[in-house]
Amino acid sequence: MDQRKDPRFRTRFDALYSLGRDEGAGVLVDLSYTGARLEEVSTWPPLDTKVRLYVFVQPVSPFELVGRVVRLTESGFAIEYEVEDPEVRRLVDDVSAIVSTIG
Repeated sequence: MDQRKDPRFRTRFDALYSLGRDEGAGVLVDLSYTGARLEEVSTWPPLDTKVRLYVFVQPVSPFELVGRVVRLTESGFAIEYEVEDPEVRRLVDDVSAIVSTIG
């Protein structure tokens, strides 16, 4: 049973990320109101690193998410957002609506 408090939406959007001076690319595969998961990443940041994601969703303009790395996987990592922001909730709702019309 999934113990997460927020629903998660499966996605597949290209993303770039910034770790201060370092940058990378990956695929956003999971999105919720409190966090996101990237796979197929080009670099793995250390746990607790601040990460700024830039996600490219058509036809919506690219959007930005900021969080801290909370989990590393074989092919990626997960972040938890630093603040609970109503704007993030709107973005997640928009993305979930796009994903539901595609899939």
